[in-house]
Amino acid sequence: MNENNWKSRWSKDQIKAMLLEQQQAFWQGETGIERRQLGEIERAAPLPHAVVISGLRRAGKSTLLAQFAHRLGEERFYYVNFEDDRFLGFQAEDANDLYQALVELFGERKVFIIDEVQNVTGWEHFVRRFMDQGIKFFITGSNASLLSRDLGTRLTGRYVPVELFPFSFGEYMLFRGYTIPDLTHLTTVETANLQQALNEYLRLGGIPEPLKYPELPLLRTLYDDILYRDIATRYRIEEVRALKELAFYLMSNPTNQVSFNKLKEQFRLGSVNTIKNYIEYLENSWLIFTLNVYDYSVKRQQIAAKKVYSIDTGLVNVIGFSFSPNTGKLMENAAFLALRRKTHEIFYYTTPTGYEVDFYLPESGQLIQVAQSMDNPTTREREIRGLADAMDALGLSSGLILADSNIETITRNGYKINIRSLTEWLLENE
Repeated sequence: MNENNWKSRWSKDQIKAMLLEQQQAFWQGETGIERRQLGEIERAAPLPHAVVISGLRRAGKSTLLAQFAHRLGEERFYYVNFEDDRFLGFQAEDANDLYQALVELFGERKVFIIDEVQNVTGWEHFVRRFMDQGIKFFITGSNASLLSRDLGTRLTGRYVPVELFPFSFGEYMLFRGYTIPDLTHLTTVETANLQQALNEYLRLGGIPEPLKYPELPLLRTLYDDILYRDIATRYRIEEVRALKELAFYLMSNPTNQVSFNKLKEQFRLGSVNTIKNYIEYLENSWLIFTLNVYDYSVKRQQIAAKKVYSIDTGLVNVIGFSFSPNTGKLMENAAFLALRRKTHEIFYYTTPTGYEVDFYLPESGQLIQVAQSMDNPTTREREIRGLADAMDALGLSSGLILADSNIETITRNGYKINIRSLTEWLLENE
């Protein structure tokens, strides 16, 4: 008998005990603060489609599903967590035995809640087969590429994707027990308290468990798990040192432009494709995002330097390295995450005269620049000039600068530039 066969290693009673333990732990676990994506899941619940929640490890996917499960009721669903090491060796063809054990334990139910489904090769086969029998699936996964590829092969048009990020600034405030004031009537003290909360958020990030247990090195552990388990082991990478150094460099330089060719030389890797693959693996595991320059030529978009952003500013502070405080970069990273939660259509823009604007959203015609402060006259002039040049080139009439405080609207050569507090803008764009 094949020793790697899942069924050969466990008796039926052991399998039932494991499933009962998982179900009880899931139901009895903390449900935390309500996440915005709970509404998306509830809207998709009546549909026959599978609901697939993807995002960074430890970002709260299981907790989000627990929140939904408590709306369903304890007797309505099966829960299975494929991250459990007792599922090592489980294959798609074992699904019938798993289902039989669940029915014997709990009776017949029409809803499956499954965590970390990408750990099962061919998972989409049994999901599709069970869906055809009228069973509803709510699924989480931590690898964007594996999920999208597998979903595309068997579940095309039959799933609803939901992305879950670490806490937004507003969610962070709720998690920490802070009161969010009326933004239309802020007192001086409330403004100062909000700024202090933002500084904390930029430093600590929004991943729930490390916020709850700050005395433990959980961000470092999370990062190492992703790098070695989710990337190096899964993709059978031999140059682990180069992967580690590349990831460290990118985490140390959020918001910077990077060139694949220069990175290839810097890390002494023989091929640009290797660099591309490594960065793709980091993106698939939700550690980083890359941003293309906006250009009417898709080819030029692809070959131009990319800007890199981290999934979490707390990870940047723990993993990365900097000679000086990164406040301006962290502010820009936080603004990117707020935009990315709502759309994939984000670019940076370089004007014909060489100025860079941090974000351009072509669908809504938004140009957004982020500056740590507008107090310095040189900085102020540079940011305004760059935005005005971009508006002129793109035929837009207004732009936005996010900084540390609200300033009166500026008009330059007929273009309107709003200068807003990043703190308030983040809360308004939840």
